[in-house]
Amino acid sequence: MGRTASRRRRAPFGARVLGSRDQGPHQLRVRVQLLLTALLLVTNVFGALIVFVVNMWAIPSPDPTREMVIALAIAVPTYVVLGVVVGVLAGTAGAFRALRWATQPDADPTPAVRARALRVPLWLTLIQFGIWATGTVLFTVLASVIQPARALGTGLTVGIGAIVVSGVAYLVTEFSLRPIAARALADRRAGGRLRGVGVGPRMMLFWITGSAAPVTGLLIAGVLALTGTEATLEQLAIVTIVLCTIALLTGALITTLNTRAVVAPILSVRDALQEVERGDLDVDVAVYDGTELGQLQSGFNSMVAGLRERERIRDLFGRHVGHEVAAAAAAADTGTIPLGGQTLTASVLFVDLVGSTAYATTHTPAEVVAMLNRFFGVVVDEVTAHHGLVNKFLGDAVLAVFGAPVEAPDHAALALSCGRVMARRLAAEVPEVGAGVGIATGQVVAGNVGHEQRFEYTVIGDAVNSASRLTDLAKETPGRVLAALDTVVAAELRADAEAGHWVTAGERRLRGRSAPTRVAVPRD
Repeated sequence: MGRTASRRRRAPFGARVLGSRDQGPHQLRVRVQLLLTALLLVTNVFGALIVFVVNMWAIPSPDPTREMVIALAIAVPTYVVLGVVVGVLAGTAGAFRALRWATQPDADPTPAVRARALRVPLWLTLIQFGIWATGTVLFTVLASVIQPARALGTGLTVGIGAIVVSGVAYLVTEFSLRPIAARALADRRAGGRLRGVGVGPRMMLFWITGSAAPVTGLLIAGVLALTGTEATLEQLAIVTIVLCTIALLTGALITTLNTRAVVAPILSVRDALQEVERGDLDVDVAVYDGTELGQLQSGFNSMVAGLRERERIRDLFGRHVGHEVAAAAAAADTGTIPLGGQTLTASVLFVDLVGSTAYATTHTPAEVVAMLNRFFGVVVDEVTAHHGLVNKFLGDAVLAVFGAPVEAPDHAALALSCGRVMARRLAAEVPEVGAGVGIATGQVVAGNVGHEQRFEYTVIGDAVNSASRLTDLAKETPGRVLAALDTVVAAELRADAEAGHWVTAGERRLRGRSAPTRVAVPRD
């Protein structure tokens, strides 16, 4: 779980710069505000540089006149500063008014507020496009007045810059707002409708921004060269080199940003799947994408929640009926669990307290419960350690079975060893009351008994009755452990060393039996 889990905790939103999922509201606001402002500022400066380079060297137009240079020297910095103030500072400030709830502790936004928050990247992108579209008109008019021969080239280059800047702005805005999108999508279900630009439209938008716009510029340069009379071979070569370089750079930038935007949610699901594969069902993924990728993230969370619930139910089921029985029921090929059972040879251990009634009359209910829990704790520990099944709690008695439902060829030795160790531990750990342990081996029917709507797994047979009767006699036997000699013989037949820990103790007549039963006790 090491590196994958550590990476996912450090960068739950796909990048460390976005912080952790549990960052405070103030820290979140400052982080997103700074990141959003810086990235949008860089995007606008990047777009302005592209327009400047293309307009100066990549458009086969006459060289700018002195008046044109002076006008641009004044207009471009003024408009860039104005655009930054309006587009970046005012735009982000307006965006944070719509996102105020996300930076407040214990905020409970309505679905409409959440949806509005997810539309903020598109809203900021439209602001950027509007500013650049206005600049396209203004600079085209300026060129038409001062130097008409450069008007068409100016309008086209600023217009292409508007498309490129808008595409990059959408990507960086959506990236910066991932932590807030995660809070807006906290209640997202896998089947819910899309709340953002889908993957398909997003791919088309990025193709227009990263490929179509630069190539269109190259196409326009060719058209201008064909229709003009002043373009030389050297100018065409420079135009081609500059436009191809810009196309490569912008294409690489847009592709890189787009790839990160698409791959990051998929990687988050992949890393979380690896943790689930290793057995960690407490993992979940931050859902920060409003598209089909967000549905994938949300679907993963729903799947893991279902697995957690299934595991909880299976654990509870196993605690009630035994994990072996639960596993056998879960492995059943049919949709319903059949009633009845199978006949097999197994060993049965029965343990019952001595003097529990007298103890209850002289102690408080809380003390009685504490004593019973210690008693049952020892019994369950030893039965489990010896690969047996605690089949029933019968008041202050316990019925355990070895060799069912999971077959165990050495069930007799396991039952004998369990009874011997259990008796020793009970004497040391629950000294205030005694306990008799009886062990018997024989054929039993093990299976589900009851009704198809309500049944339980149990074992029925002479071995069960014999173990119960032996327990009654064990209460009056030194060591308080008594086993049917048949169980020791069964262990001897498998050459098990456990048989050497037992010795014959004569015959005892069990209640309800006409013939005596040969018994054995631990050697120690």
